[in-house]
Amino acid sequence: MFFADSYQHFFRPLTGKYREQVVECLRLLYERLYTAKADYGESLTREQILETFAEALTRAPQLDSDGGEEPEGRFRGPREQAVWVLNSLVEYGWLEKLVDSASLTVSYPFSRRGRLFTQPLVELNSTRVRTRHRNTRNTLNALEAFASRGEVYDLIDAWEYSERIVADFTDMIAELEERKRELVREVEAHILVQQATDEFFSFMESRFQPDLAIRLSADSVEKHRDSIGKVIGQIRRKDNARKAEWEQRLRQQLPELMSEGRSILWLMLDTIEDRMRRACEVKLPALRHALQGFTKRAEIIIRQLSYLQSNTEGAFTDLCQELGQSDRRDTVLAALGDQLASFQLRLFDPRQTQLWQRARRAPVNTLVDEHDSLSEENQRGILLQQMLDQAFNFNSSHLRSYLSDALGSGQRVSSRDLPLKDARDLLAMSHALEAAAVSQDGSGPFMQVTFTGEVASNEYFDQIDEYTLELKHRD
Repeated sequence: MFFADSYQHFFRPLTGKYREQVVECLRLLYERLYTAKADYGESLTREQILETFAEALTRAPQLDSDGGEEPEGRFRGPREQAVWVLNSLVEYGWLEKLVDSASLTVSYPFSRRGRLFTQPLVELNSTRVRTRHRNTRNTLNALEAFASRGEVYDLIDAWEYSERIVADFTDMIAELEERKRELVREVEAHILVQQATDEFFSFMESRFQPDLAIRLSADSVEKHRDSIGKVIGQIRRKDNARKAEWEQRLRQQLPELMSEGRSILWLMLDTIEDRMRRACEVKLPALRHALQGFTKRAEIIIRQLSYLQSNTEGAFTDLCQELGQSDRRDTVLAALGDQLASFQLRLFDPRQTQLWQRARRAPVNTLVDEHDSLSEENQRGILLQQMLDQAFNFNSSHLRSYLSDALGSGQRVSSRDLPLKDARDLLAMSHALEAAAVSQDGSGPFMQVTFTGEVASNEYFDQIDEYTLELKHRD
């Protein structure tokens, strides 16, 4: 269970009115412990952590109360609030309190769960350079290393890298949608064309160029999909002894993937191929569509703002201003209103117009035709068709009657001795082997077919296999 022991109320520090300040404290402490700002030679003492929290509390705002059942108290200063934050994080499992028995010093490192949940909070607003677009190449490189050296850790790395490919696409699509919403909100709040333009081009230079452009060109999953497929094919064609050795080592390293009748090696290779297929056929088109929607929305907003804030005035604008200042304004507008009362002008933006192909409905003939009697030739054709259908109509009851007559009072008959009196007997003989499928569920007598290995012939068949049909009863 996740909410057990000291983690029963793990997320309570992030639910009160000080939740934004607690998040900022976690971010700053994480940077002091695990990023380039960290001093790995020593651990932070209580005083250093309180100073870090006091700095974070001055940065983050205090939000409104969410109406919880347990009201949070007031604090006389940042230090008192920093102590409260530290005690809360220790109490609810974000931090751990470790005491050194030799020096009697106390340290407060992150718990494993606290560090894992704080990491996305830090990366959410991080501006550092990320190389997520290299996961496709990393998958290919790890597979090539596994194919050449046979080290199972390379295959496990390739499996993990392939999982991040789809996750990166999902994150990028979500980021583009969020960027589009932020652009609309900022434009609605400020209506500044220069700011909107600067933010759009800033995103294209800082985010699109270093990551998205590489993902869509140099590191495109479509480009490396064939190479990855070839390497997987080489791995599958290795000799069975090596594949058995790899399977054994994978079962030792990944016991949680073991199941009866399933190979872990084949499972990992199939999973990598399936992830590459989904990335190429589903996620990459979705990313291109999201990018197209973002650029189109930015273009529309910038064009509209440019038009609204344009300072150029033409003759039409001058005439409107002159009419607005004229004494005859009301008279002219009333006359124009009477003349244009029956006039309608509708203009469509060709870019916003989309033609839909409507399915054509088949015409329904509602006329009532008079009933005409069939001619003699049509009646003869219908009769011939019915006779042909009945002539070649064959069912299991005919087969049972035929075999009953062939057996007579005996229990066994050879295919050489099957009678052929008419066309229906010929059809029954050609279907005689189907009698072996009757009553095989143990409900009654059944026919046992035994092939003799010899070849026979008659006046209708040049060559047939000889067999015997024997009627047997259940014990």
